[in-house]
Formats: sequence, structure tokens, C-alpha cells
Amino acid sequence: MVIFKSKQPPIDLPTELTDWDWLFDSSYSPINKHPPNELAGFQNAITKERVNWADVKKYSTYISTALVKKYGLKEGETVALFSQNTVWYPVAMFAGLRVGAKISGASPAYNVEEITFALKTADAKFLMTTPSSMEIAAVSAKAAGLPQSKVFLLEGELPGYTSVQDLIRIGESYGESGQVSAFKLPPGKKNKEVCGFLSFSSGTTGLPKAVMISHQNVIAQCLQIQQITPETQTKIMAVLPLFHITGLVHQMHLPVLLNAEVVMLPHFTMEKMLDIICEYKLSELLLVPPILIRLVRDPIVDKYDLSHVTRFSSGAAPLSEEIIQQLQKKFPNTGFKQGYGMTESCSCITAHPPSNFSYKYAHSGGAIVASTEVKIIKDDGTEANVGEDGEVLARGPQVVIGYLNNEKATRETFDADGFLHTGDRGAIDEEGMIHISDRIKELIKVKGIGVAPAELEDLLLGHPKVEDVAVMSVKDDYSGELPKAYVVLKPGTEENTAVGKELIAYVKEKKVRYKWVKEVEFINEIPKSPSGKILRRVLRDKEKTGKFGLVVKDEKRAKL
Repeated sequence: MVIFKSKQPPIDLPTELTDWDWLFDSSYSPINKHPPNELAGFQNAITKERVNWADVKKYSTYISTALVKKYGLKEGETVALFSQNTVWYPVAMFAGLRVGAKISGASPAYNVEEITFALKTADAKFLMTTPSSMEIAAVSAKAAGLPQSKVFLLEGELPGYTSVQDLIRIGESYGESGQVSAFKLPPGKKNKEVCGFLSFSSGTTGLPKAVMISHQNVIAQCLQIQQITPETQTKIMAVLPLFHITGLVHQMHLPVLLNAEVVMLPHFTMEKMLDIICEYKLSELLLVPPILIRLVRDPIVDKYDLSHVTRFSSGAAPLSEEIIQQLQKKFPNTGFKQGYGMTESCSCITAHPPSNFSYKYAHSGGAIVASTEVKIIKDDGTEANVGEDGEVLARGPQVVIGYLNNEKATRETFDADGFLHTGDRGAIDEEGMIHISDRIKELIKVKGIGVAPAELEDLLLGHPKVEDVAVMSVKDDYSGELPKAYVVLKPGTEENTAVGKELIAYVKEKKVRYKWVKEVEFINEIPKSPSGKILRRVLRDKEKTGKFGLVVKDEKRAKL
């Protein structure tokens, strides 16, 4: 058996504690480690509204009491949060967790259909939102059978709706002795068996699936990441959405454990983010590839002094070679780290330890985190050794319970030995670092040989006329499938046949024959998810119905 193990010491994982008790009522809690004036907290970078950990504990206790005593919230029921980033999001989340509810986050960009599907799938009994999302929330709640009395405002006021501030007042009115006691694990149950969160996976096939995340999963992931986080990490910028697994772990749980201030940006704009980085002198920036790409390309960045930044942290989607080089060139005194994982692994399977923050490791997804094992399964079904490529499988305390009410998908993804089948191809190198080459589902099979879209995308991004690109498979009578490139040209570059031919020739010059692109289609922008993943499904659907723009074909593509 070739199983790659972590080089980190194993984590000391409490199995009897709930998420709430662990962070607010145990020896791990910052409240029990620091005097009140040294407690960090969540703050809104724009309005300066702030709650420290002691406030969070107090307010979420009151909210949970109001929800249970006045609104009938029961253990195991789902509370859905549908909102942009606000300090009241984690407060409401911890309130639900405190009394044994499940928390389901939904993207504030969801439309009525999507949020209704999420509410029904998670069987949500309560919904918390903000005034700016209420129009969609109200229609969706009705469609999902939620009465208006179970729809609450996280901030602001609207006639006919109860707000979090109202809930705090209601809860407080019961007095200290009238507060509902915190949920405890039932006898004989461990925290790995109790679901605390439902998070929708960005599965590229079919409708999103609700991933069941246990109390243990989040606790384990935080302890795994704490091990490899420098002590200097005292301020964390939360620009990524809180509903995403990265937000759940790295912006709402880990900072409490680290006693690090969370500086939240409610709505992302490049300018506001840069203002905040400078105002708060933030040193490590947790970002996703679309934002990192803008950091190296957007001229607005040059108006800011970012000399205090020491490190970029990335995840959620791969970052191309070109961007890594540009980051290092533009910010020569910085380091780089990233994590590799997914919702199904409650964030990271691998991440960069401090010894590997230099850019020479930037192409890697990091080293295996503590208490975690990885297997690489080659195409012939055997286990790979160092440097050999295959599907990445992972096992550890952060690997989730499975998919809600979806036995088939759970069995396909989580095997009997406890390994998560990631659907990603990769290899582990001699230093124990992982290298992810592509999504297995997205490989283009040219005469049975797998071609990774990411490889051709990286190549084309290096062409001086290309702004952005996505490579997909198109059917071919002779080869089965062939690569096709959707290209966004740099501003000022004209879309014409000559440029298309130039790009086709560029790939021919650099790559082996079976990787040559059959055609190039010009497009205004590549469809992407908020975290930067290319929405290949959108391109596939469009491919069936028509075209975006000028298509240039390789007429000379000889039979292989």
C-alpha cells in the first residue's frame, strides 16, 4: 500500500466537544485565554461596527434563546443564512449551532430558483437575510413553505420582519437564568457523527448537492491549519464570501481559535479592498485567483503602497504560472501559500507550511495537513509512488459525512475505507508537496489520450494578446474529442482570423501534436463562479446552441 502521510505531528482532536463549546466554553476558547481587552473580534471595515468574541458569545446566547423559546427552533433543524458579509452572519451562525441546529449558507448571488432549491434541499425552517437580499428571500421563503415570521434580518430594518437586534432583546428579556442551555452531544455520540453545517458543493455536474459537515470536521480543520499558521497572523481580511467553505473555516472559525481580528468587506470592489489592506496594514491576504489576477493587472493597484504585505494566500481554483511570476515580480518581498481541497474535505487536504512560503513552491497545492493520508490511484487502478500521476484520494478527520439524502453520490465519492475520491488528478513530489494537474471529469480525450485543459490554458495565458482563456473538448469524428479554446483578447486587440491562426500556430509550436487546438472562438468574457472556477457547463451548453463570436478553425489539422 502506498499511502502518503502528513509530516506534521498529529492534531489533538477533542471528540466530545461541540463546535460552540470548543470555541466559547472550553480550554481552547480565546475567552478563557485572554483578558477581555485583548479579545479580537469581527468588524465591518466600512461601518466599523464590531463584536469581540465575548460579545459574540453573549449575543448568540440571547439569539438562540429567543429562537428556541419564542420561535420554536428545535435541535437538528436547519437555519439558512442568505447574505453578503456582515458581522451578524457569524453571530447568527453560532446562535444556531449553540442549540444544535444545522447551518446552511447560500450565495447572496443566488436567484429565486436557486435559493428556493437550497431551502427545500436543506429543509430549512428559518431564514436569515439582509434588506438588500429580501426581495429574492421573501419569494423563495414562500415557495419553500416558510412563513414570514421565520424570516429574519441579520442587519437593518424592514416593516413586518424581526431583526437580529430584536432577537437579542427578546433573548435578554428571559434573564441570565432563563437562557436555554447549550446543546450537548447525545450519549454515545462523537462530534464526527453530528452534522453542524450544510454547504452546497460547486459540483460541475447536475444540481448542487448539500454536503453534510460535522462538528468534528470544522474543529479538525482549524487545528490542522493552526499548526501551520505563523503567530504573527493577528488580522484576517474577509473579502471572500462567508457561505463558501473557505469563509466558514478560515474567516469565521479559525480566527476565533487564533484570537485574530476579522476585517470584513460587505461588498467586494477592488478599490475598497485596497483601501482596507492599507488602512489596516494587513500583511497576509487570503484571496482567490480572479482577485490575484487583478492585483497584477489592474492599474489602480499602482496608486497604493502595499509594501507591508508579506504573503499572498490562494485557493479555490488553480493559479497559472504566468500570474505566479507576475505576482513575484510586482511584489518581490512577498511569499506565497495556497491550500488544496474542497467542500467535501471541509477546506484543506494540503496547504503550505511556513517552511515553504517561497515562490519556488507556488506551483504546488502544499503539503498534506496533520492527521491526513493521501493515496494517488493510477489509471490502471494501482497506487502511485512519488511523482506518479493519478486520482487524488484523501482520508482524515476533516473529510465530511457525505451528501444529504443522496446515498448514490455519497457512495460514489466516499469509499468504504473512508477515502474521499476528489475527482482531481495529481501527484506527490519527493518533498511531499502535491501538484494538481486537472479535474478528471474535464480531461479532453484525444484518441484516448487525456489532455488537461489547464495545461493549454496556462500556455495561452502566456501569449501577449490573450487576456483570459478556457479550453474545452469538442467532438471530432476522427479523434473522439479535440481541444477548443475560448479566448478573451487583451483590450485594443482586434478579433480577426489572423489572430486566431496565430494562437493555433502558437500551440503547435509549443505542444505535442495531440494537444493542438482544433479551433479558437473569441468571447467577451469567460463565465466563472465567484471563487474563480471556470463554469465549463455554461460553455458546453452554449456550444450546443450556437456561438459567441468569430470562430477560427485549424484547416490544416492533419489526421494524427
